[in-house]
Amino acid sequence: MQALFFLIIQAQTDTTAADTLSMAAEQEQMSMLELLAEGGVLMIPLFILSVVAVYVIAERWRSLNNARIEIDGFLRTVESMLKDGDRERALTYCDGIDKPLARILKAGIRRLGRPIRDIEDAISNAGKKEIYHLEKRMNWLATIAGVAPLIGFTGTVTGMIEAFMDIQSLQGNVNPSVLAGGIWEALITTATGLIVGIIAYGFYNFLLGKINRMVHELENASADFIDLLQAPSNKKEKEREKVG
Repeated sequence: MQALFFLIIQAQTDTTAADTLSMAAEQEQMSMLELLAEGGVLMIPLFILSVVAVYVIAERWRSLNNARIEIDGFLRTVESMLKDGDRERALTYCDGIDKPLARILKAGIRRLGRPIRDIEDAISNAGKKEIYHLEKRMNWLATIAGVAPLIGFTGTVTGMIEAFMDIQSLQGNVNPSVLAGGIWEALITTATGLIVGIIAYGFYNFLLGKINRMVHELENASADFIDLLQAPSNKKEKEREKVG
């Protein structure tokens, strides 16, 4: 009799273990898409934010790489053309380059013959426009870095509220595995929001660093161009001093 009872208990244990293993296998076979779908409706805005973040990162990276130019060589070429008195050729050369630095210096070349202050103002205004274009859409990336984790936390909070409402409706008679399932489903939004936010924040700082370096290079190149324009006048002043 005791042996029969032991066999019954053993069979029930084996069945429970088999069911547990079967459930674990099903969870392991769950695809990433199915896993994300368990996060609920707030996964939709998180997905949209992730797509926008990828677009901004790719677009800004491509734009910044295309904006780079070999500054020393470009300045030497422009200097040579201006020393030859070929202003129109210098303007045509800048049009063909179509880079931020070329557009900035083009604004100054157009003002040649006017007081140096007017040329500096033209270069400064063109520089501000180029900096604005370099920083374009960077605020989107900063917003995503801050908003995505908050949406994730919101999803977790609402999921936990639903889980405890279910506990209350069942008067506390719930299976721990059911409660655990509701909790991990709620935590999916937090994990997704954090991942999107971390990626957006990391690339925001990386791209901002590239923009700051490029702005610094543009400012230095613009100052060198102003010095280039003032060099002939300084030479003439020295010759006058010698004659005097």
